[in-house]
Amino acid sequence: MSETPAKFYISYNNIHKLCQQTAKTILDRNEKPDVIIGISGGGLIPARIIRTFLKKKGEKNIPIQAIGLSLYEDLGLDGKVETIGKEVIRTQWLDFGALDKHFDSLIGKKILIVDEVDDTRTTLHYAVSELEKEVAEQQKRLNRQNEKTTFTVFVLHNKDKPKNAALPIEMIESGHYMAACTVPDQWLCYPWDADDIDEHTRLAKLQGHD
Repeated sequence: MSETPAKFYISYNNIHKLCQQTAKTILDRNEKPDVIIGISGGGLIPARIIRTFLKKKGEKNIPIQAIGLSLYEDLGLDGKVETIGKEVIRTQWLDFGALDKHFDSLIGKKILIVDEVDDTRTTLHYAVSELEKEVAEQQKRLNRQNEKTTFTVFVLHNKDKPKNAALPIEMIESGHYMAACTVPDQWLCYPWDADDIDEHTRLAKLQGHD
C-alpha cells in the first residue's frame, strides 16, 4: 500500500479549476453572491479567481472585501502556552464605507466567505459568527428582522480531521458549506507560498494536483 505524501503541492492551475467548478455549482443553484469576503491571506487569491467565474457579461463586478483573522500564538510567557492556536485575533474587518457604495447593508444579501483551507475550523467559525452578529445588529437597528441573509462558505480544501469548532447546522445541511476537495490531514503547499514556482508546479503535477 502506497504511503500518503507528507506534503501536498497544489498548482495555480488546480486552484483555478476548483474555483471554476465551484462557481458553476453556485450559479446552477441561482445563488450568485452579492458580496465576496476573502479571509486573508489564503482566501484572497481564490476569492478573486472565483469572482471571474461568477460574473456574467454585462454585469457589474461582485465587490470583494477582505477580513484579517489569525490564530493567536503566545510566545510561552506567563504560562499561556496552552492558548496557542485557539484564540482568533481580528486584524482587519469589513469596510462598510466601501460597501455602502454598492448597497445599504448586508441585510438580505447573499454573502460568500472564502478561505483556502478548513483545518481546525476555528477561523471559519469566528468569521461566520461575527458576521452573523454584524447582520443581526444591523437588522435590529434598521428594524428589518424579517429579511434573510444567506452566508455560504467556500474553501479549496477541507482537511479530513476532527474540528475544534463548528459551523451552523443550517449552513451544512443546506449545502452552503462548499469544499472543493476533502484531503487527508497533511501539509498543504500552496503556490503563493512557493520560493521556486517552477519546482512547486513540477511537484504538483507529479502528485496529480495540476
